[in-house]
Amino acid sequence: MANHKSALKRIRSNDVKRLRNRYQHKTTRNAIKKLKAADKKEAETLFPSVVSMIDKLAKNNIIHANKAANLKSKLAKHVAAL
Repeated sequence: MANHKSALKRIRSNDVKRLRNRYQHKTTRNAIKKLKAADKKEAETLFPSVVSMIDKLAKNNIIHANKAANLKSKLAKHVAAL
């Protein structure tokens, strides 16, 4: 167990950040699934918000920048093919 006050604080703050990151990541994954299941008109309206969510995850290092680029590319191709 931690021996210093600052170490205890770090453990608490890490827990808060981990839960926030998990929530944001799961919310984005659900939005991607919703976009893939949508018809063309709905997918086109959802696409900008999903891309924005993916960009925010990459900016905060929740996912890697290359993974974000791959996801956005695949989603754009999917929406264009509908």
